[in-house]
Amino acid sequence: MASLSCAATDLTPLLGGTTTNATALANFLCTRFDSISNTLSDASYAINSTYLLFSAYLVFAMQLGFAMLCAGSVRAKNTMNIMLTNVLDAAAGGISYYLFGFAFAFGSPSNGFIGKHFFGLKDVPSSSFDYPFFLFQWAFAIAAAGITSGSIAERTQFVAYLIYSSFLTGFVYPITSHWFWSVDGWASASKPTNLLFGSGAIDFAGSGVVHMVGGIAGLWGALIEGPRIGRFDHTGRSVILRGHSASLVVLGSFLLWFGWFGFNPGSFLTIMKAYGESGSYYGQWSAVGRTAVTTTLAGCTAALTTLFGKRLLSGHWNVTDVCNGLLGGFAAITSGCSVVDPWAAIICGFVAAWVLIGFNVLAEKLKFDDPLEAAQLHGGCGAWGLIFTGLFAGKKYVNEVYPGSPDRPYGLFMGGGGKLFAAQLIQILVIFGWVSFTMAPLFYGLHKINLLRVSTDDEMAGMDLTRHGGFAYVYHDEDDSHKAGFMLRKIEPSTSPTNQSLNVSV
Repeated sequence: MASLSCAATDLTPLLGGTTTNATALANFLCTRFDSISNTLSDASYAINSTYLLFSAYLVFAMQLGFAMLCAGSVRAKNTMNIMLTNVLDAAAGGISYYLFGFAFAFGSPSNGFIGKHFFGLKDVPSSSFDYPFFLFQWAFAIAAAGITSGSIAERTQFVAYLIYSSFLTGFVYPITSHWFWSVDGWASASKPTNLLFGSGAIDFAGSGVVHMVGGIAGLWGALIEGPRIGRFDHTGRSVILRGHSASLVVLGSFLLWFGWFGFNPGSFLTIMKAYGESGSYYGQWSAVGRTAVTTTLAGCTAALTTLFGKRLLSGHWNVTDVCNGLLGGFAAITSGCSVVDPWAAIICGFVAAWVLIGFNVLAEKLKFDDPLEAAQLHGGCGAWGLIFTGLFAGKKYVNEVYPGSPDRPYGLFMGGGGKLFAAQLIQILVIFGWVSFTMAPLFYGLHKINLLRVSTDDEMAGMDLTRHGGFAYVYHDEDDSHKAGFMLRKIEPSTSPTNQSLNVSV
C-alpha cells in the first residue's frame, strides 16, 4: 500500500509564502496527513492479519477432516486409536514446532539450508513475522504429520506415533519448508537473488513441501511395518479390508475441501495488495479468488474422473474412491493454484485422478498396504502437482505472485522455457531424498527395537480394546475373529414370506 507523505516545506509556498501563518498551517496539515497515513497503515496490518488468522483457522479445521476421514477408513476396532493419533499430531506438533520447527523453517537471516532464529518464538513479533504467521505455518506442519499417520494406521504402536510426529514437525518438515518457502532457502521462488535456474521452485501452498513430505514419510513407515494381517492371503492375492464408515469418509472429505480454501488462498498471507495502480478492481484479492476457483475445479475434475474411471475398471460407483480422487486433485493443484488459469486446473485434476489410480494398482501388485492411500495420494499426486506447475504456470500470474524479476521463467507449455520445469523436478528429487534419508532410518530403528508395530494378538483384537480400554462404539466388523462385549450383527429379513420380523443377536 502506498504511503501518504507530507512535508511542510512543500506546502508552505502553496499557502502564501513563508509567513508564520502559512508555515503553521502547513505543519498542521502535514500532521493530519501523517495521522491518516498511520491509521491506514494500521488498518492494512489489521486486515491482513485477520485474513491470515482466518486462513489458519480453516487449515486447522482440516485436522477434523483428517480425523473423520481416518476414522471412516479403518475398521471399527481401531477407531479410537486413529482418532487419538490425530489429536496427538496437533498437540505434539504444536510443542515441537514452537520450540524448534518454526525457527528451522523461517529463522531469517540464515543460510540456504536451515533457519537459526526465533526458537521458542523469541523476538516475535518483529518486522518480519507476527503470531498469525506462526499459527498458519503450524497448521501446515501438523497436516504433513496427519498424512503419515494414515499410511501406518491399524498396526502401529502409540509411542511410535509420538516419536515420528514430533520429529517430522520439529525437524524434517521445517527444513523442507525452509528450502522452498523461506526468503533464504536455496531453492525458494521468494529468494531475492541467485534463484535456482533463475526461477526457484514454485510450490505455492505445498504439493511438495506438505503433501510429498507426508506421503513419502508414510511410504517408508508402511514399507518397513509391512501390510496389515489379512490384507493379502497366503497366495498373495489382495483382500480388501474396508473401512467401517463411508459416512465418516464423506464427512471428512467435505471438511477437508472446506479447509483447503484456507490452505491454498490463505498462502498469499496478505489480501490488501494492489497489482499496478491503486484504485483498480484487480489486485491480490482477485488472485485469492482465482486460487479458490482453480482449487475447486481441480478437485471436482479429479472426483468425476475417478468416479467414471473406477466404474470402468471395477464395475462399481464407489464413494470412497471418489473422495480419495477429490483429495488427490486438491493435493496436485496446491503447488500451482495461484499461477495457472482455471482451464489448466481441469487438466491438473484429470491427470491427478489417473495418477492415483495407477499408483494404487502398483501398490497392490507390490503388496504395499496403506489403509488411506496416503502415500499414493499425497506423494504421487503431490509430485504430479509440481510437474504440472512447471508445465502450465502463466507468465502474468508468476510475475504477480513472485514480483521483482520480470524475466523469471514460467511454464514450459506456456512458452516460458524449461528452467521452471527443471526446478520443479529438482524439488521432487530433493524432497524424496531428504525424507527418505531422515524418516526411513527412524522407522527402521523403531522397528528394530520393537517400538513400531503392535503384537499380532493386539492387531487381531483391535487396538481400541487392547490399548485404549474398549471399543469406540458397539459394532461388529465382518472380518473380526475376536468377539467381546456387546456386538450387533447385520440385520437380515426373515426368509419366511409370512414372517417379516427382524432378528438381532447380542
